[in-house]
Amino acid sequence: MKDCLVFEVNGERFEVPEVEPSTTLLEFLRSRTRFKSVKLGCGEGGCGACVVLLSKYDPILKKVEEFTVSSCLTLLCSINGCSITTSEGLGNSKDGFHSIHQRFAGFHASQCGFCTPGMCVSIYSALVNAEKTERPPASPGFSKLTVSEAEKAITGNLCRCTGYRPIADACKSFAADVDLEDLGINSFWRKGDKKEVKLSKLPSYNQNDHAGPVFVDEYKSRRLLNSEKHSWYSPETIEELQNLLHSDINENFTRIKLVVGNTGNGYYKETEKYDKYIDLGYIRELSVVREDNSGIEFGAALSISKVISYLKDNSNANVVFTKIADHMEKIASGFIRNSASIGGNLVMTQRKYFPSDIATLLLAVGSSVTILTGHKHEKVTIEEFLCSPPMDPTSVLLSVHIPFMEPIRLDVPVQTNPRLLFETYRAAPRPLGNALPYLNAAFLADISCTETGILVNYVQLAFGAYGTKYATRARKVEEYLKEKILSVRVVDEAVRLVKGDVVSEDGTSHAAYRSSLAVSFLFEFLNSFATAGSISTGSSKEFNGSLLEGAAKSNNDWKISQIENQPLLSSAKQVVESSKDYYPVGEPIPKFGAAIQASGEAIYVDDMPSPSNCLYGAFICSTEPLARVKGISLDSNSQSAEVATVITVKDIPKEGENVGSMAMFGSEPLFADDVTRFAGDLLAVVVAETQKHANWAAKTAIVSYDTDGLGPPILTVEEAVERSSFFDVPPFLYPQEVGDFSKGMAEADHKILSAEIKLGSQYYFYMETQTALAIPDEENCMVVYSSSQCPEFAHRVIAKCLGVPDHNVRVLTRRVGGGFGGKALKAMPVAAACALAAHKLRRPVRIYLDRKTDMIIAGGRHPMKITYSVGFKSDGQITALHLDILINAGITSDISPIMPSNMMGALKKYNWGALSFDIKVCKTNHSSKSAMRAPGEVQASFIAEAIIEHVASFLSVEVDSVRNRNLHSYESLKLFYGGASGEHTEYTLPFIWDKVAKSSSFEERIEIMEQFNRSNIWRKRGISRVPIVHEVFVRPAPGKVSILWDGSIVVEVGGIELGQGLWTKVKQVTAYALSLIECEGTEELVEKVRVVQSDTLSLVQGGFTAGSTTSESSCEAVRLCCNVLVERLASLKNNLKEQMGSLKWDVLILQAHYQNVNLAVNSFFVPDSSSTKYLNYGAAISEAEVNILTGETKILRTDIVYDCGQSMNPAVDLGQIEGAFVQGIGFFMLEEYLSNSDGLVVADSTWTYKIPTIDTIPKQFNVEVLNSGHHKNRVLSSKASGEPPLLLAASVHCATRAAIKAARKQLKCWGGVEGTADSTFQLEVPATMPLVKQLCGLNTVETYLQNLLSR
Repeated sequence: MKDCLVFEVNGERFEVPEVEPSTTLLEFLRSRTRFKSVKLGCGEGGCGACVVLLSKYDPILKKVEEFTVSSCLTLLCSINGCSITTSEGLGNSKDGFHSIHQRFAGFHASQCGFCTPGMCVSIYSALVNAEKTERPPASPGFSKLTVSEAEKAITGNLCRCTGYRPIADACKSFAADVDLEDLGINSFWRKGDKKEVKLSKLPSYNQNDHAGPVFVDEYKSRRLLNSEKHSWYSPETIEELQNLLHSDINENFTRIKLVVGNTGNGYYKETEKYDKYIDLGYIRELSVVREDNSGIEFGAALSISKVISYLKDNSNANVVFTKIADHMEKIASGFIRNSASIGGNLVMTQRKYFPSDIATLLLAVGSSVTILTGHKHEKVTIEEFLCSPPMDPTSVLLSVHIPFMEPIRLDVPVQTNPRLLFETYRAAPRPLGNALPYLNAAFLADISCTETGILVNYVQLAFGAYGTKYATRARKVEEYLKEKILSVRVVDEAVRLVKGDVVSEDGTSHAAYRSSLAVSFLFEFLNSFATAGSISTGSSKEFNGSLLEGAAKSNNDWKISQIENQPLLSSAKQVVESSKDYYPVGEPIPKFGAAIQASGEAIYVDDMPSPSNCLYGAFICSTEPLARVKGISLDSNSQSAEVATVITVKDIPKEGENVGSMAMFGSEPLFADDVTRFAGDLLAVVVAETQKHANWAAKTAIVSYDTDGLGPPILTVEEAVERSSFFDVPPFLYPQEVGDFSKGMAEADHKILSAEIKLGSQYYFYMETQTALAIPDEENCMVVYSSSQCPEFAHRVIAKCLGVPDHNVRVLTRRVGGGFGGKALKAMPVAAACALAAHKLRRPVRIYLDRKTDMIIAGGRHPMKITYSVGFKSDGQITALHLDILINAGITSDISPIMPSNMMGALKKYNWGALSFDIKVCKTNHSSKSAMRAPGEVQASFIAEAIIEHVASFLSVEVDSVRNRNLHSYESLKLFYGGASGEHTEYTLPFIWDKVAKSSSFEERIEIMEQFNRSNIWRKRGISRVPIVHEVFVRPAPGKVSILWDGSIVVEVGGIELGQGLWTKVKQVTAYALSLIECEGTEELVEKVRVVQSDTLSLVQGGFTAGSTTSESSCEAVRLCCNVLVERLASLKNNLKEQMGSLKWDVLILQAHYQNVNLAVNSFFVPDSSSTKYLNYGAAISEAEVNILTGETKILRTDIVYDCGQSMNPAVDLGQIEGAFVQGIGFFMLEEYLSNSDGLVVADSTWTYKIPTIDTIPKQFNVEVLNSGHHKNRVLSSKASGEPPLLLAASVHCATRAAIKAARKQLKCWGGVEGTADSTFQLEVPATMPLVKQLCGLNTVETYLQNLLSR
């Protein structure tokens, strides 16, 4: 027995004599060790940023187990005697990078880098465990891992930057069955290299790369942490557990927490403190598997992963066990299943009504559980367990029993052998888990083939997660089907009955959809019986069931693909063309810093060590949209020594201002004054000794409100119109109309009047939440480290807030862990609050927002309502368009006045004939909406496509023909875009439009798709080609280049490295521009360049890093500096060359220093009027497949051709194109940023907000970065890539709409009411599963069956 916690991290031993038992492994690693690669992304086990490898000696199996866990949930005390490996432990810049790090860098798989260490550990764990298998040895350079396993290793890891394709390639490069030809662009080999050459250039991999920790005898012995000091106990027997649960200590309401993996805390956040923690992991009875003639009994403390492994390894062709295991692999993610226990899942379900998949599976097969209550062991069925009152805190679930299932032999004449059929179902936003289901189900059936057809001996039908407290059996359906001969009429009655059995509770979201899913799953299950024999129609006529069988096959194809471990992604093409004109500009070199991002050595704001005496802050936010704040009080448990103070508007110095952010259109208050103006308004910041204490105090703070005399808040754009609540748009920003709308409408053959579109918001979901660190300095100065896209404006805000001169403030930003516009204005209040607290308390203060708070205050993309009227000819030529647009800007102007201009810049991509509009920017009682990647442009580009789709539907013609007819000629382009159009040769869209069609075999695939739709009842496909014209503005930018004594170069730029490769391009341009001095050694200059962090006192006028053009502006600023340096060095170079003959770079620079040549240059690039704006072009073709039974959409393929001019770095631009497109998929297909009736964000976690994952991106993702040659007004002929490709994701939405159209056409043929309307329908954004299913028909199955019966 020990009371000192002992473990290892990356081979270093840690002895912890005292620790608060609720401390997580993540907290310890980040606050008490030098290892900062583990990042806090969500605190819920939902993102993978904090994944570590845990190595644990199993004394029963006498071997070391190694598996990933989520360190944000794993309690530190539970890793006693274990070894932890983080990404730093695999390799680093000092000792050498691991091949994983090198391959992530070389495959361009890291952009902002915040998620990369977690990704690296996930694939490392997969490699480690693959080597332990008995598979044959892999070829040199590869592992035993399969491609499928490599992809699935990262299914629980989120990335917001890359689009996942390059990450998958980096992981697959280790797989034994990989075809290197299938891997995408990388820095290791060139196109056309032979396999042997490729393999030789790939960073070497061998099994010794993961020898693993050496467990000394001390760790092999059973180290039990039992400490009253820690309040942590590790009983070894049930008896010891009983004594702990019922000892005298537990009187006076002692709060006990039973611990295995603590993963439940990711969903149900702790709102109370516990007096005693009991670790169940050492009780042998709870961690063993017993098997007898009746079935298998699993100890309740076994991890879900171990249960899966046992069921798979011991299934002996038992279909029930195999399918339970397959389904369990879709629960949560691997690193959660590795620590979450089967018992914990069931107890959470029983006590708190968690929507469990496991409970449903166990219910279907008649499982039972054993419970310890006091000294009494009780075995009850899973159904009795779920229906019982919530378990007492001192009761313990001991084991779970899954029975062996055998078919029943009935005394039926001419009966073939009975068969047992078992199937499980799950509908969720992500196919491979890491998402709660809308509905889950598990069905068991015993059937026999008789002379008259298929006899259903009995069935057990379990449904769960549909809006009831726990999983239930569909008893009426079971009774009805028992001993029935299957027929269409029987199936029809069964699906009718199931709708009565599966009924969601009031208030459940998507209740009708969930009911429809229950019908679909039952229908699919009963159809699978068709393979066992013929089905009777229930009358004298019989048929072979081909229609039903076809339906079953259609869906089973979809399911089998998951079971058979096929790869998620197929091979893809990346076509890039390097340019040598400005070498090394144009080379696809790896992103600067990618390797240290992978190893976890890259420093983000929250990775900086806390200064001594540092305090931590957390915001208290309003929950009311418009109310008077009467008072704020902390919960009594929070009023401890750990909480320093609460900072409010009253603490702003009298010389200062209540300002939290500012832009060109005005400022926003830091704190609500007497009245809170929206739900999420900042009321105060709690400052405490630790971030945990600050978060706890803020979460439990009590705010009292009063609404007397305030009137109602404005919560919709319609209310804003009624009350004339608008922000002014400066006339110079309001776009110009084109042509005469009345004349255009008069010329039209047809008109669509007052059609409506509504678009919702989107959350940034940068992996690093808002963060800042403020350190008081001498002479009333303040140094602030901020994760910001515009440190210059943060600097000004802080100075105004504190009431000090600007020179008393210094803001530093090295790198940002994802921005997308959300780290611009929205980062400023965090920096300002830190500075204000530090100023008042004269101590350093830092804030790292928890994900929930970040999501509540972020604002996000602008929601809007659009009403349009359009006139058009019979051939589809549009003659006039008018738009009324109401933009929900929220409570302050932020950047909202630029939205009209942005929107028209993207909407004018088609020739509308005449274009008029009335755009109002509405002021509402919501959080201020801000810039999010392609703000306004993505909405406008979609509006254009929705109008084109509507016109095509109205005319009953192919939508692609309408797009074709309305593409711009160069003349109409000039009419709509004016000077931004450029030269005729720069208008590449017609070429791109044809090229993407040809390279993707567009016309041929349309025919194949139509044939598919004719052949498949329950799956339909659609394909769509979409163009973009995206106007961008080139911003001014500063630069500074200094050459040091040894010839190395230091560069400062105003642009911030967000992951977009800005620093990489700057390095390349610096090397090119200085190489014009023409001396030896300049060809390697790129390795001598270092770009350093932004410092607002060193380089002023940094501006905003936004709008896609900051990289090129920064590059041009640097080039101007280099031109001056080359000019200064020219005469010296000529003199030295005359004396020496040849001249090396470092000799020239050394001599320049000796001769007092000024080798530091500042510049400020301001684009001239002819090049301040230009147009970007691209086109995409996407093909999608819709499952009519569930509403799931799979993106089968996407082909993109995008014009980057002469790309400065094709690999970087390719990453921007793919990442932007996948973020667009999130907006169009997945992400619902929902608020309640008061405007308070309720989609505030990884549980409720789903960004794309590797299993939701295009299965085949082909991208060509078009090199369109010389562009005289562009920086080195380059064009932007950061935002425009996001707009192309509308192609997925349009393809989905086409698939739905095919489904509705089929439904209409069956006589379905839902399909009888014309083909005009609106597919909203995002096109989630419930929405797609609703448009395909919630009653499709019933309609289909009625159609069969009517024949």
